[in-house]
Amino acid sequence: MKTYDFLAIGGGSAGFNAARVAASLGLRTAIVDGARELGGLCILRGCMPSKTLLYIAEVLHLAGKAKTFGLKIPPGRADLRAIHARKKRIIAEFADSRVQQLKQGKFDLIRAHARFLDARTLLLSNGMKIRAKHILIGTGSKVSVPPVPGLAGSKFWTSDEVLDLDFIPKSVIVLGGGIVACELAQFLARIGTRVTLIQRSRNILRDHSSEASTVVQQAFVDEGIELFAGTQVEGITQDRRGTAVTFIHDGRRVTRRAAHLFNALGREPNTAPLNLAAAGVRTRPDGQIIINRWQQTSVPHIYAAGDCSGPHEIVHLAIQQGELAARHAAGVKRLKPIDPGLLLNVVFTDPQLATIGRLERELSEAGTPFLLASYPFNDHGKSILMDANYGYVKVIAEPKRGRILGAEIVGKDAGELIHAFSGPLAMRATVFDLLRAPWYHPTLAEIITYPLEEIADKIGAR
Repeated sequence: MKTYDFLAIGGGSAGFNAARVAASLGLRTAIVDGARELGGLCILRGCMPSKTLLYIAEVLHLAGKAKTFGLKIPPGRADLRAIHARKKRIIAEFADSRVQQLKQGKFDLIRAHARFLDARTLLLSNGMKIRAKHILIGTGSKVSVPPVPGLAGSKFWTSDEVLDLDFIPKSVIVLGGGIVACELAQFLARIGTRVTLIQRSRNILRDHSSEASTVVQQAFVDEGIELFAGTQVEGITQDRRGTAVTFIHDGRRVTRRAAHLFNALGREPNTAPLNLAAAGVRTRPDGQIIINRWQQTSVPHIYAAGDCSGPHEIVHLAIQQGELAARHAAGVKRLKPIDPGLLLNVVFTDPQLATIGRLERELSEAGTPFLLASYPFNDHGKSILMDANYGYVKVIAEPKRGRILGAEIVGKDAGELIHAFSGPLAMRATVFDLLRAPWYHPTLAEIITYPLEEIADKIGAR
């Protein structure tokens, strides 16, 4: 029976980077991954294919606004076969690169599924048994099918099917209002699909502020998406013509029909096949693995990282978690846990929504004092000339010295602009530090200076 110092279950962002670091630290390392395709969710069925499609849809949307800019351009239309081919070609390049990294790494790659026999022994689907001194679980997540009346017995698309479309659907009902639901609902609407989005919570993107989600919601409505938030689904029925969803909205019963149903009600940890009970690893009711600040599970030599442990399904966070687990397992001294005060999040709708650090709700709940200032895109020169008027930049700072605590941006290229705060936040910079930096005019980025100046003025006035 083979024995390793460090074993990663899953070769996605968490597992691959954990194994890479563990091997570099001299640990005898292996990755066990039995997926049909190597590469992980982000490359194959998540970040990269979705952002490829979203950018294409944005180009089409801008072409449709030609008259706004005084241009005479014939109406554009989406060629889904060509779009699908481009997406497959790009993703194949990313996937091939990751496969080469996995095959040429300084670790063993074992193509099999794994389940625990005990806390150090794994039975593989190829019949092998292996043991490890340290184990990292990085098995990601899978599409969830919540107990919505009629959903389990219905034929529906998941994000996998939407990302692989090679035709333009006539109409789609989207169940859900999270990141995947919102990004792909807007993609479908922009390529010419009639979209109805039905969300249980009062606001879409409920993990973000109501102010931010309201901006995105208004943009959706303006683009023609029929949006119902604050609903209770009563039933889903299907026949040869498609799907009918009946729900309660604002006290009345509503039914909407479409040719296709898209289940975008979220994902859940992919941990059920692992037989975690045999290893003594504790989970939450939904299967999410419970971890401490060093990524250790309830069994100290077993770690978890990425979507299967959370608390956020974000690639760069999964990478950090995997690397931290490997260093901790190797006994590296003076490690620091991941700082939750540096959490960075981007939603790639249009307008984009991006946040970093500690925000209003968290600070208010903790009783932490803060100063806040915001500035709208519809009063900023560069965004006005770009006809990018949705949204705002909001800065949150400590009230005495002006140290930046967090920021929220909803608007054009918010996912790029938010990085203006990444370095300063990590360096514990103040609004005064950022105002000493040059900000070129006219740029989108200089909009950030207005809330910075307002906070600086408030502190100066004191």
